[in-house]
Amino acid sequence: MLPVLLLSGLAAGVRAVNNGLARTPQMGWNNWNSLGCDVSESLLLDTAKKLIDAGLRDVGYNYVVLDDCWSDGRGSDGYIRVDKVKFPNGMKSIAKHLHDNGLLYGMYSSAGEMTCARYEGSLDWEKQDAESWASWDVDYLKYDNCYHRGRFGTPEISFNRYNTMWQALNATGRPILYSLCSWGEDYVHTWGMSIANSWRMSGDIYDSFTRPNDLCICTNAADPHCVAPGSHCSVLNILNKVAPYADRGQPGGWNDLDMLEVGHGGMTDDEYVAHFSLWAAVKSPLLIGADLRHLDAKTLTILNNPAVIAVNQDPLGRSVTRVRRDTDVPKDKYGVGETQVWSGPLYGGDEVVILLNAVGEDLEMSTDLNEIFFSDGPEGSAPQTKEKWAVYDLWANRMDDGTAQRILDAPVTELESVFSKANVYNSTLTPYVEGLKAGDERLMGKKVGELAPGGELKATVPKHSVKMYRLKSLENGGKRYSIHRDEL
Repeated sequence: MLPVLLLSGLAAGVRAVNNGLARTPQMGWNNWNSLGCDVSESLLLDTAKKLIDAGLRDVGYNYVVLDDCWSDGRGSDGYIRVDKVKFPNGMKSIAKHLHDNGLLYGMYSSAGEMTCARYEGSLDWEKQDAESWASWDVDYLKYDNCYHRGRFGTPEISFNRYNTMWQALNATGRPILYSLCSWGEDYVHTWGMSIANSWRMSGDIYDSFTRPNDLCICTNAADPHCVAPGSHCSVLNILNKVAPYADRGQPGGWNDLDMLEVGHGGMTDDEYVAHFSLWAAVKSPLLIGADLRHLDAKTLTILNNPAVIAVNQDPLGRSVTRVRRDTDVPKDKYGVGETQVWSGPLYGGDEVVILLNAVGEDLEMSTDLNEIFFSDGPEGSAPQTKEKWAVYDLWANRMDDGTAQRILDAPVTELESVFSKANVYNSTLTPYVEGLKAGDERLMGKKVGELAPGGELKATVPKHSVKMYRLKSLENGGKRYSIHRDEL
């Protein structure tokens, strides 16, 4: 199950976007947001089992990422030690178990003298630590930004610090997905794609849709006076930061909007649907942050929606961009209120459109083909505006809670039958690119209407929620952005 990689390319020092990894955004699970330092071997193995039994591995969540607090200092030889109380069989044993079950193993360190939880960091020990991870058969490195001894302040300084680890990983000859967590500092969106498969573009997310927090005061990551990225950033705060450079993601390297908060309990179901939809469409990595040992049915029905995941895993690899933002709207209880329209191209000439309602009441929202295809030609000049389009609601076929609960309750011996009866999409058997080629209805959503040339798309959008649509041409196929089959 390991990714295929031409190691000769690594020896030549190719850039991350060409290292054979993250051709679509990575998906998986990370323990930090729900469990912090409460980590152990049993946590990882139990979570791996839940990913498989709940069907999450088979809709794409294949990385099991261990975050901070796993080490036990550094030996006299310069190599980092594993905490044998938490991980009695060592990391290579965990990697083997995950690989044997069709999963991949991720680990964590910081580009500082200490990690964020004040364990051993990798700054100036990059060679030794990269060699350790490679020897343990690790597939993924999340590389944080704490305690960096002041080695930041310009893009070049930060680039050099993170590039040192990139070169060390390359030198091992092992394909390891490289995920930067520099919080958007020093304009990482302008250089992250040169060395990494993903780069965090903001401070840490927290479980709120719009609530402002002084620990995440900056609303514009490009503001030179924004010197504190923060650690309590709402969903809307992060979306507004990434909007000016959402298009920087590309196959092999992605804007990382941080882990999914779905399932933590601080947001409503509608808010979690909006959160998941935008993260998927902006092509952020999708890393579940909830404790899956306590997964509930409603959370599962958000995380396992193949029509939305197919947008994230679309082979074209193009993010949605924001085509409209209105702030002259009613405010919610936090004094926040705005509506947004996002759109972007998909494989085969399709288009994804999201109407985001971030105000405190339900709203009638609309957009038209001129606005949807604004990026392809302003004021109605895009050729797609002259076509007729079918409209598919990507949440209309969301799994019902009863089916999800039967999956969670089923004995292992009955899971295959339960999945079959539920007609669950399995991307392990049929990768999304193949399902999209075949026009699998489970990836399309439900047809809810058509748009005439120049037509208007209207919907009632609940407060703090979205309507998410796939548009499919009924005439010329929207060919401007289609991919030839031989390129996939």
